[in-house]
Amino acid sequence: MNPKLLLDQAQIDRAREAASQIAHGVDSYIKNRSTIAVERTVLRLLGIDGVDAEYVPLPNVVVEHLLEQNVLDIGVTKWMINAVVQLKLTPQEVAERVANGSLRLTDLPWIDENQLIAEGEKWARTSLDHIQNVRQKRTALIRRLGEGKAPQLYVIVATGDIYEDAIQGKSAARQGADIVAVIRSTGQSLIDYVPYGATREGFGGTYATQENFRIMRQALDEVGEEVGRYIHLCNYCSGLCMPEIAAMGALERLDMMLNDALYGILFRDINMQRTLIDQSFSRMINSYAGIVINTGEDNYLTTADAVEAAHTVLASQFINEQLALLSGLPPRQMGLGHAFEINPNLENGFLMELAQAQMSRQIFPEAPLKYMPPTKHMTGNIFKGHIQDALFNMVSIITGQGIQLLGMMTEAMHTPHIQDRQLAVENAKYIFNNVRNLSDEITFKQDGLIEKRAQDVLAKAVEMLEEVKEIGLFQTLERGMLADVKRALTGGKGLHGVFVKNAYYFNPLEDALRERLGLKRRGDSS
Repeated sequence: MNPKLLLDQAQIDRAREAASQIAHGVDSYIKNRSTIAVERTVLRLLGIDGVDAEYVPLPNVVVEHLLEQNVLDIGVTKWMINAVVQLKLTPQEVAERVANGSLRLTDLPWIDENQLIAEGEKWARTSLDHIQNVRQKRTALIRRLGEGKAPQLYVIVATGDIYEDAIQGKSAARQGADIVAVIRSTGQSLIDYVPYGATREGFGGTYATQENFRIMRQALDEVGEEVGRYIHLCNYCSGLCMPEIAAMGALERLDMMLNDALYGILFRDINMQRTLIDQSFSRMINSYAGIVINTGEDNYLTTADAVEAAHTVLASQFINEQLALLSGLPPRQMGLGHAFEINPNLENGFLMELAQAQMSRQIFPEAPLKYMPPTKHMTGNIFKGHIQDALFNMVSIITGQGIQLLGMMTEAMHTPHIQDRQLAVENAKYIFNNVRNLSDEITFKQDGLIEKRAQDVLAKAVEMLEEVKEIGLFQTLERGMLADVKRALTGGKGLHGVFVKNAYYFNPLEDALRERLGLKRRGDSS
């Protein structure tokens, strides 16, 4: 039970309807397009891994091989399956031959189209069955070990060395963390390939690689047995390799992924067409794998004022929700983001923070909201910072947030040390335990400051969403209506990787995902 704000359901419905139309407008545009990242993801899901003699990932080698011959518009699958059937090889073996120069895919004659389609669908089923087995293992472990109460305590490790991350992740779990997120190395979102193998040289974080995922998963499974609860693993499914990292996470049993539809556009200047296509496929994978996505609305408040721009956070939550639904992601897997970022010197700022968090909780009742700590207004005064984090924790437990990224009193000073995390966990556990059921005992004053603030933010979000519905999301981004950041339709990084699908385009992984998630096939009006 939570205290309820009096919110106008008709306005919430208007906002959701506008967001739905915005999302469908995006889907209509992207349905006839794919990207090199989507095609590389298909290869990874068909079992291709490894690098060539120059350490270029094999999925990149194969896709570039087809791009050079201008034949990628039918999708990578047909070329790959055609070679697999004729040469009686695995996809991995075909990729290795392409990489060493002994095979040119376009030199092979075509097998029968029906046979090719059937064989592609068979490989897709095998891949998705494997992901389903991985998901079932997670379910069994959680059933046996249990997991932390909501709000689950989320901490980060970011040493740059995966083996040190594993040590620190185990330490965090012993201290009481429920979720360990491995921050990616600075700039990885802007490289158009996934690094290979275990890495020890990241800057500001650790490279997201499949081997690093495996190492961290094993470490958290070990400590989970020790502490008697399942420890969730999170990483970053964003940037130019968004769907590839989603696939890697699905294969290695990650539990959460930062997977926002707009973050890469706004904060990494990645082309909006590229990002919106990639997020669609990545979220299908995350949905099927049972991975909870985390969206990045908290970042808006690093470039815009938390009081004046609060409605843009809510508007983006609605858009992220509707885009996720189009990818088959259920609300229980939507960690919609927001943040405790109002200037602490503002009178009654706490009340406005409470209004925003409670409003989000009521509007998205099934979503395990991802609540972010104060960062923008942390000053280096560790004592004041610890109090700011305590107030943040109070808002979270009162409003029933689901995922709590713990604030660090040394924010803006350095990457958290083990002792910083220890104090953050103690702060949150103390408050959560002492006011666990406070929300059952209180109500909000009708027409009071908190309720009026929430109503005002909702009204502005509705107005904004209905404007976005009229002009479309692409023009909205071009005008800088979100996060005060302007982006161009044909600007940013990665546009070269977007292509229009040929009429004979084939992606059996997407088709199979749509079928298993209960979604219509693209182009199917039934």
